[in-house]
Amino acid sequence: MEIPEIVLDNLLLFIPLILLEVGLMITALIHVLKHPDYKFGNKLMWILIVVFIQIIGPIVYFVFGRGENE
Repeated sequence: MEIPEIVLDNLLLFIPLILLEVGLMITALIHVLKHPDYKFGNKLMWILIVVFIQIIGPIVYFVFGRGENE
């Protein structure tokens, strides 16, 4: 299977985006697993949002999901 030329041409752009996405996801997952209080929803819901909604999921968690006591 051959890698499309557009991916190779923009590889220097994709690498930082991938690292940002993985870093945000890991940080949000650690926070979800360690803290039991959420503004709304439960732990399973936030894990699914963080993992499956890519870059937007962790951002949504930190803006809307984190509990007030942090």
